[in-house]
Amino acid sequence: MGGGDITIVGDSAFISDAGPSGTIADIESSDHQGKVSLYVVRSGDTISQVAKMFGVTVETILWANDLTRGASLREGQHLVILPIDGVQHTVQRGDTLRGISNKYKGDLEEILEFNDMTADQKLSIGDIVIIPNGKEVLTPTGVTTTSRSRTIASYPSYVGYYAHPVPTGHKTQGTHGYNGVDYGAPTGAPVYAAAEGTVIVSRFKAGSCGRTCFGGYGNYIVIEHPNGTQTLYGHLNAVYTSVGGRVEKGQWIGEVGNTGKSTGAHLHFEVRGAMNPF
Repeated sequence: MGGGDITIVGDSAFISDAGPSGTIADIESSDHQGKVSLYVVRSGDTISQVAKMFGVTVETILWANDLTRGASLREGQHLVILPIDGVQHTVQRGDTLRGISNKYKGDLEEILEFNDMTADQKLSIGDIVIIPNGKEVLTPTGVTTTSRSRTIASYPSYVGYYAHPVPTGHKTQGTHGYNGVDYGAPTGAPVYAAAEGTVIVSRFKAGSCGRTCFGGYGNYIVIEHPNGTQTLYGHLNAVYTSVGGRVEKGQWIGEVGNTGKSTGAHLHFEVRGAMNPF
């Protein structure tokens, strides 16, 4: 799965000026590239209104907050606006869901869940299908329409700022998604805060937390740091923090797990707003 500030929106509205939504499922701008935001629901808010405010789809809100279609909001509720890396496809003659999934190297189960569709659903020309974690198709010149790699390459490097979040782990996948890396470790292995900061997201679902749980991250934590960056800790088995809590560098914040879109016990660790030193 898978750059620094959180935007908390309560008394005043945050209006995305990143341009029209549609080509990429997440919103990127010079000020909010890949950044997690938190919206505090006000009286009368609907999911569609919040989605429009942030320039994302309703499905993105549902996906990140483990909500069902038609869910109602309550005043004071916190909604995570989690950028979902993916592409939007307009159905053409002859398209099938499996074909679309293969074209963008997506996961059919995720596509069905994200778009509230069934495997045998008939597509109509002009329908919009969003492929979470899909990859843009190469143009004839061999250049993709996404610039995430160039964006990450421009991030600052904070040498020595981040401590290893799971020292007992071993790297199983290099940089991918939103500047994330994976470290395999036994279920229950301690996960530590990479740097001091404030917990801005702490999500834990008791019981089953399957492939689509919390946008695929499973149980996860996001910490905002004084240097303006964020770190994200995904697929956790246990969470020992709560929103608003202060943590110190090296503090035990959770346990390695296998929740969300995960095929084995590991920690998915992202740095948003800076180079990932691991």
